[in-house]
Amino acid sequence: MSRKKYQGEVNDKERSKQKLLDAVGKVLKEKGYIGLTATNIAKAASLSRRLITIYFDSVDHLVETYVRNKDYWIVSSGNTQQVIAENSHNTKKIIEYLLLNQLDYFYKNSEMQKLILWEISKKTKIMYEVCEEREHLASTIFELTDKELEGKNIDIRAVSALLVAGIYYMVLHAKSTDTLFSEIDINTPEGMERIKNAIILILENTYKEY
Repeated sequence: MSRKKYQGEVNDKERSKQKLLDAVGKVLKEKGYIGLTATNIAKAASLSRRLITIYFDSVDHLVETYVRNKDYWIVSSGNTQQVIAENSHNTKKIIEYLLLNQLDYFYKNSEMQKLILWEISKKTKIMYEVCEEREHLASTIFELTDKELEGKNIDIRAVSALLVAGIYYMVLHAKSTDTLFSEIDINTPEGMERIKNAIILILENTYKEY
């Protein structure tokens, strides 16, 4: 016989907080970032607007908490630290791991897609801070690449920037238009595999000493 879970104040608070966070995603998908108001979020969560202030201080803090829980680079930081520790002298493997996982995560996560569209459409304090945190995470990796690639004419920052931007654009293009891009359809397993193989090939060639 299963034990009945205690339904107390703490449990109610955590459930309500999660409902509000989930509601942010729902509003974001249905109305876009301009719809992220206290009224819309509370309605989507079927909760009082007062709880936003009680649990998160403000709508901005609620949305910031949501974004940080969804942004791939921040969410993956824990796993990244482990990968870095295991491959500190093989930064190609670290970057390859991050990019391939980012592609999978971004393709499958419609809320993250909305967040990136928001990020490039409107300058906000929330998205600025998230971008800064991403850059901080990236700097840890680039410190390692600088040591490994010292003396080589390789601009790994520029290569990484192009690959990340390419991932974002290809996914958003495929999801928005459902058309081919350079005769590749990443909505198919074959198309997705071709892009992943291209990422691996680009990194392999980049790391070669010319």
